[in-house]
Amino acid sequence: MALKSYQFGMLASFGSFVLLAGAWMFQAIGYAPCAICIWQRYPHTAAILLGLLVLIGLRHKFVYFLGALAAAATSGIGLYHTGIERDWWEGPTTCTGTGLDLSQMSVSDLLPTSIDQPALVMCDQVSWEFLTLSMASWNALFSVVLVGLWVCAFIKRT
Repeated sequence: MALKSYQFGMLASFGSFVLLAGAWMFQAIGYAPCAICIWQRYPHTAAILLGLLVLIGLRHKFVYFLGALAAAATSGIGLYHTGIERDWWEGPTTCTGTGLDLSQMSVSDLLPTSIDQPALVMCDQVSWEFLTLSMASWNALFSVVLVGLWVCAFIKRT
């Protein structure tokens, strides 16, 4: 039994939901996200919203195209983040150890001021990895699969 276009779209959207829920779960157990980690969440949110449009019956091929674009965006951001973590290229100076001038900051600037404000998290430091791949790398890989699912939905719709 072959999947219909909307089923591919729903599966891709659910995949973004799972990845986003996983990110929130890691955050809940103490792995605070850096700025680029947060950037990776926005396209997943867009893909989830597009999946909701598919669920309510808006199954135009443009919706599937936008879903593929959102998944490709988060995959690209994940690859960019991986490159920063592995020193393939430099990241933004606001969240990497290469450009932040810690000598001009006091200890109190680096510590959280409340329970709601996490400590400074650097984008070039890997806080968790599995099979030598960081969370950013896993996001990039899984998101490529989601791009494929959105593209299948697009192709089946045309």
